[in-house]
Amino acid sequence: MPESKDLSPLAFHLLLSLLQGERHGYALKREILARTQNKLNPGPSLLYGNINRLLEQGLIEESEERPDPHLDDQRRRYYRITPDGIAAAQAEAKRMQDLVKLAGAYVAL
Repeated sequence: MPESKDLSPLAFHLLLSLLQGERHGYALKREILARTQNKLNPGPSLLYGNINRLLEQGLIEESEERPDPHLDDQRRRYYRITPDGIAAAQAEAKRMQDLVKLAGAYVAL
């Protein structure tokens, strides 16, 4: 498993989204847009580049499960977080908490 410092902000948001359940790429993008009030708006190449990196790192995996075929487009790929992905998300959250604590020692928040 890579250390949390290897996670880009987008990769971290992808993992956070997948902690809530399986999603396809476009649903991940919509969730990230909503969570960041449209401040993080990845285009397709950035989004799927990060998804592919997370797949290669073993932090997420493609899901075989599909929703009702009548309600779904068969071209969609669904992803879920792996145990290593959960650990990476937890490590990144801890790193961010530590960083905020450190910054608070220098500036009034």
